[in-house]
Amino acid sequence: MSAAQSDSTVEDKLEALQCHFTWDLDASSSKLFRLRDKLEDIGTEEGYSWLGHIYNLQGYIHHQLGFTDDALRFFGRAAEAFRQMRNTVLDEGPWLVVNHGNLAWLHHHLGERADCQAYLSKVDALMNTYPSPSKDELHPEIHVEKAWTLMKFSGDRKRQAVEYFQRAIRMQPDVVEWHSSRILALVNAFKHSSNKEMEADVLEKIRIAKEHDPCNLYLAALYLEACAKKGRRIEDEARELARRVLKKPVSSYSGITPLLRLYRNYVSADEAIDLAEEVLEKHPDERYLKRCVAVCYKERIFSHKDNPLERSMIDRAISLCREVISLYPQSSHKTKIALANMYAKSGHKDEAEQTFQELLESDLDLKATQILYNSFAKYLHLFQKESYKAIEYHMRAAEVPLQSVYREDSIRILERITERNRNRMCRDIEQFLANLQD
Repeated sequence: MSAAQSDSTVEDKLEALQCHFTWDLDASSSKLFRLRDKLEDIGTEEGYSWLGHIYNLQGYIHHQLGFTDDALRFFGRAAEAFRQMRNTVLDEGPWLVVNHGNLAWLHHHLGERADCQAYLSKVDALMNTYPSPSKDELHPEIHVEKAWTLMKFSGDRKRQAVEYFQRAIRMQPDVVEWHSSRILALVNAFKHSSNKEMEADVLEKIRIAKEHDPCNLYLAALYLEACAKKGRRIEDEARELARRVLKKPVSSYSGITPLLRLYRNYVSADEAIDLAEEVLEKHPDERYLKRCVAVCYKERIFSHKDNPLERSMIDRAISLCREVISLYPQSSHKTKIALANMYAKSGHKDEAEQTFQELLESDLDLKATQILYNSFAKYLHLFQKESYKAIEYHMRAAEVPLQSVYREDSIRILERITERNRNRMCRDIEQFLANLQD
């Protein structure tokens, strides 16, 4: 076989692999940095059953960002994590198919043909030794890793993730973590749905999953949140759950994020701040917790409708936001937007304007750009009293080709302006909205 034919055969084999390099996971660098930081915040202290999947995805992200040595290191850690979690002395198993596929691709990109071929052979051996229980389906371990990856990687592919989890569960129904993660993907896929029947169905599914996975406090918090949305009083249960969450190692998987959201929306915003500060006091060096506390202050300040806020609260919020930005330098655009608005609210107009201008000049993906335009438009209207410029940025937010709550919000605001018919730009806005429908 000629060298050209050999290269073509290798490339065909690589394209046929089931791994991160073939799952259409292209993304902007800003999104990759954001996801990298989220994965780092999951933590490792509890020996999570998803640790191998976490490391595999981290390896892929680091490769996409150009950090080859880090990619190789994370792929190696993934293989070791799978070995430890599966409690096996053998360096093989169906859970390594994706990992070895990733390594084949990495060595291919590095021009290391022998290593690439070695991992392709390992994948073939694993597929022959551990065939799928169903001849028409991939092995459940592959379905699960793809499901977990899609759930983390892309908001618009969470429904796909639910389906892949379901396929794996049909073949191997006794893995509790798969059921729980399927429910988490389901909740995220339908969280903006207005279908009451579907909402009730999801609530029941969360309840069942929670009973089968009682140690999953993230799931427990989501269940209480779903109950609260239906009008149930959950304050006492939320406080009891908080005591359990506080005993767990710090991690974005511990349940602290949905718990604090539950507190803010259904218990007390001030209690949410107190709880967040209590956790941070116990773990003062955890950047993830600092972000959680900053969110609590932000929500408290911008939802405030009663007596004037204490200056100390706004100062604390500003200080936290600055610190979070320094800890997440490549993935803190939302925090920067919050900081700009806090500056404006506290009378620091120059700092607010400077922060927004820095954001407008930065390289953001479509989602982040849309959020920025929507937020900047509101800032211009509320704090700068520049209504025409605000309209311009609401139009820019609506023009971003991405369905989201931010786009819908900007469109709603533009529609209300035309309904009031008091602005000289009403005709332009009507024409703009009509063109959006085309």
